[in-house]
Amino acid sequence: MSLLIRGARVLDPASGFDGIAELGIRDGLIDHLGSGAPAGAYEETLDAAGLWLMPGLLDLAARLREPGQTHKASFRSEIPAAFASGVTGIVLPPDTSPAIDSPAIVNRIHRSAQAAGPLNVHVLGALTKGLAGEALSEMGALKQAGCVGLGNAYAPLANSLIARRALEYANGLGLTVHVFAQDPALSNGGCVHEGPVGTRLGLAPIPAAAEVAALRFWISLVEDTGASIHIGRLSTAKGAGLVDSAQRRGLPVTADVAVHQLFLTDEDVDGFNAQCHVIPPLRSAEDRDALRDAVRRGVIGAICSDHQPHEADAKTNPFPQTEPGISGLESLLPLALRFASETGMAPLDLAARLSSGPAAVIDADAGSLAAGRPADLLLVDSQARWRLQAAALRSAGRNTAFDGSEMHGRVVRTLIRGQTVFSA
Repeated sequence: MSLLIRGARVLDPASGFDGIAELGIRDGLIDHLGSGAPAGAYEETLDAAGLWLMPGLLDLAARLREPGQTHKASFRSEIPAAFASGVTGIVLPPDTSPAIDSPAIVNRIHRSAQAAGPLNVHVLGALTKGLAGEALSEMGALKQAGCVGLGNAYAPLANSLIARRALEYANGLGLTVHVFAQDPALSNGGCVHEGPVGTRLGLAPIPAAAEVAALRFWISLVEDTGASIHIGRLSTAKGAGLVDSAQRRGLPVTADVAVHQLFLTDEDVDGFNAQCHVIPPLRSAEDRDALRDAVRRGVIGAICSDHQPHEADAKTNPFPQTEPGISGLESLLPLALRFASETGMAPLDLAARLSSGPAAVIDADAGSLAAGRPADLLLVDSQARWRLQAAALRSAGRNTAFDGSEMHGRVVRTLIRGQTVFSA
């Protein structure tokens, strides 16, 4: 099968190309990108004038709830939602049930995902057995099974020696450790940001110091071991500053932010809004603005959805008993486009935060439109404006804090290896 896409504004963050061009696809691979006409004929020609063409989105944190929580969602429900959102690859955190701590679980996940659709599913292996935080997992076997990194999700480690040994072993295998930076003693079972809103509502707080203390700890271990870490879901201004400092010193530290943290603040929790119960918690407006600045400057190199679909009952209890998380796959791209519009961020830079930046974290063959690379890409109408309706989400999870909010941009077509997996 061959396809020529003509007249689109092509955004290729890997090469820095931003301009009107023609892109050709043959046998699942990109075989031409340029302003001139390619050699040879194509079976299909698509006029994409007025649209943006960019690499498919790679989402560094998306829980599709399989295995173990299929009452919330499944590969069969979430993969079509990903395709409709321009997402061609996701990274699955290790806190499935059972945890991803053996090659058998990795293989099971890949088989189930492939049966549901051609989404590129990348898997993080558990840093410790059963995510219990005590004994290190069989890291070498997990790498051989295809894990792209290691992490312990939200689960704490038993002590600092386990953390240091984990970094040493992971470094020896060339694997990046994905860190959720939150000191368990300081967070102390809290559910909201420590500030006036949480105090007024009488909710247990998670201070910004919980993130800052954890980051200082992990960065100090990077200094000692030379291991690479990726900080997932930054939420504070001071945390962004620590990552910035580490990068300026040449340390192998990268970071991402959940897209909802670029818009919502702890003020949105007012009224015990359970749709805004997320971990890490929504922080202050000052923290949000600092995160936005860090994304613009590239300190935070990736924007993710932190997709966590829930059944309706999970959000109907008193706030502390509700389950944290937002169904975020379908709002990732439109919120990112809205962010770029509001901040004046260049479209090419935004494309980098959604594709080539995440790809660099897990060393994936993604985020590039160069000849010879997989034709995983999307066409988007960047000028479209619409309102998100929770009831109309394709995801099985309708838990979103953005119900009724204006969205920027609509996906027109998504392709994986040259095959159309979604078309509007």
